[in-house]
Amino acid sequence: MNRQKTILVVEDESDEVAYLSALFRDNGFDVISAGNGHEGFSMAKKHHPDAITLDITMPEESGVRMFRDLQEDPSTAAIPVGIITGGSHEFKRFIETRRHLPPPAGYFDKPPDRQELLAKMRELVGVADAG
Repeated sequence: MNRQKTILVVEDESDEVAYLSALFRDNGFDVISAGNGHEGFSMAKKHHPDAITLDITMPEESGVRMFRDLQEDPSTAAIPVGIITGGSHEFKRFIETRRHLPPPAGYFDKPPDRQELLAKMRELVGVADAG
């Protein structure tokens, strides 16, 4: 049997972490979480999740910095990242101006559409859509 795919949820709002964790677990994923970009980057290096959902506006270390760190580190550069944030359009424009960074695998506004988010995560980790 294939091992469960792991998603790292990087989000500073505990209710959002609980929501995303329950959504992913209820749909067959293993979930780990981090409350800021610094912790998230450390966990990505340690656990090598199959995908990451990343909030952009967080205290201590922003998601923008974590995304850049992930892309610049050979051990984490291949992990697909879905950006979930209230300011995704601004972030999208910002990232598109950074030629040395590839764009993230997906953008989702808060609150994300459940089915859209699940479909994208399944696509990113190579799991057939159960719906």
